Amino acid sequence: MIKKTAIFFVMILLISACNSGENQESARGTSDNFEKNTPKGQASYSDDVSAKNILQVAMSSPDHTTLVAAVQAAGIEHVLVNAGPLTVFAPTNAAFDALPEGTVETLLKPENKSKLAFILTNHAAPGSFNIKALKKEARKGRKIYTAAGDYLEIVVDGDNVTVGGAKILATIQTSNGVINVVDKVILPSGN
Repeated sequence: MIKKTAIFFVMILLISACNSGENQESARGTSDNFEKNTPKGQASYSDDVSAKNILQVAMSSPDHTTLVAAVQAAGIEHVLVNAGPLTVFAPTNAAFDALPEGTVETLLKPENKSKLAFILTNHAAPGSFNIKALKKEARKGRKIYTAAGDYLEIVVDGDNVTVGGAKILATIQTSNGVINVVDKVILPSGN
C-alpha cells in the first residue's frame, strides 16, 4: 500500500512538473488568485482511509468554526497537520464569543496575522497531554510549555482540569496528538 501511494505521488509530481508555465502564470495573475491556488502542503491533503489529524477534526466540528477561521487567517494550518505529537487547547465558538466585542473581527484582519498566530500558538503544546497526562503533570508541579513560549498552569479540582485558566470540556485523540476542548481563549501572559 505504501509503495502504491509513493508511486502515485511521484506520478503527480512528474505530471505537475511537465505542465507548461502558462497555466502557472495565469493562476498567478493576481495575488488573490495566487492565494486561492497555492496549495497548503499537508494541510490541503485528506483521504477517507487515514485517521483524522487535529486540523481535520477541528474542521469537522460545528463548535470550532471560529477557531478554524482563525487558524486559516493566521496561515498556520500546517502546524496542526504535522506528525506531532501535539496537544491543542481548542476554544469553542462560545469561548471566542466571550471575548470583548470586536476582538475576533480585529484579529482576523490581515494586518493582525502575526498577533493572531502568536495567540493561537499559545493554545498548542508539544507532546501528547490528555486529561490523565495533565493531572500527572499537575501532581508533579509542572506547567505546560506552549509553542508561543509561554507556560500554562494546570489546576486540578476534583474531576475538573483547567489549563491557563481554561476549563477542559472534552478530550479527543487524533492521529497526530490530542485536542482538549476548552471553554476560554487562553491569552499569552502580559495580554
